[in-house]
Amino acid sequence: MSRLTRRGDTPPVPVRELSVVSADGARIHVELHGPEAAPAVVLSHGWTCNTRFWDAQVRELAVDHRVVVYDQRGHGRTPEPGAGGYSTRALADDLEAVLNATLEPGRKAVLGGHSMGGMTLMAAGGRAAVREHGAAVLLCSTGSSRLTAESRVLPLRAGALRTRMTAAVLGARAPLGPVNAVSRAILKYATMGRGSVPERVDFCAKIVHACPRGARVAWGHVLAELDLEARVRELRLPTAVIAGTEDRLTPPVHARAIEAALPQSLGLTELAGMGHMTPVEAPGTVTGKLRELVALYVTVEDAGSGTAEAVSEEEVA
Repeated sequence: MSRLTRRGDTPPVPVRELSVVSADGARIHVELHGPEAAPAVVLSHGWTCNTRFWDAQVRELAVDHRVVVYDQRGHGRTPEPGAGGYSTRALADDLEAVLNATLEPGRKAVLGGHSMGGMTLMAAGGRAAVREHGAAVLLCSTGSSRLTAESRVLPLRAGALRTRMTAAVLGARAPLGPVNAVSRAILKYATMGRGSVPERVDFCAKIVHACPRGARVAWGHVLAELDLEARVRELRLPTAVIAGTEDRLTPPVHARAIEAALPQSLGLTELAGMGHMTPVEAPGTVTGKLRELVALYVTVEDAGSGTAEAVSEEEVA
């Protein structure tokens, strides 16, 4: 039984929390876990999730890694931005701000992203902060374009009707409602593999249902129009890709296209029976891949002795 299953209701306690200011003035909530001078890993979560999505990875890695997690704008403890504050440019701006605030100049880290977090890494692939601080990348259950055309959440034949209806679902303003047996079953069908245990389904449902409706809808519109194919070719770091064979939101066709377009691909791992929530459904595999990338691409010299200055910070007792 994984630590996530045993202690899923108790989030890892960060050693430090930061409020980082992005390019447009938006404040991004950031948490730092583990020894300050240890090899660094920076993790970016997906649509409707928050830092807790990475609990299993944080628990395992923070023993001997510096783990940085942050809430995407409008998610978790990061406030919703003003009008016009949702875009792939904003995703890249926020990641760049987090990297510059948490890693001193020249310090390298493995960058991991799930779903919209993976899209964040692709959107920021050509940014100076990614070139400076990125050692390697892990993309989990993500896509670079054609999300509505390829999604298999709606049980319809592929075509214009399914594409339009999927876009409508992504931007739907209807509230998700409480977490109950029905909503858990819907979430499991849409985002997880058939074999996902109830504890992990409930864990994901609580996270997704806690996402503010405004952010969910606004980011849904961004995802419906997503086109980052050109940005994938700018991600010039060693990059591994993970996908679940039962992923309905971003089916493996996306992972295969990304892997083929990457300048420095480390290959694609397809997880049999897993759905879209691979860091939760297969925590050991995702954590193991992150550890492997650190061992291969982050040297002792890359581990720093301090943290770059952020706009404000709060020590956690």
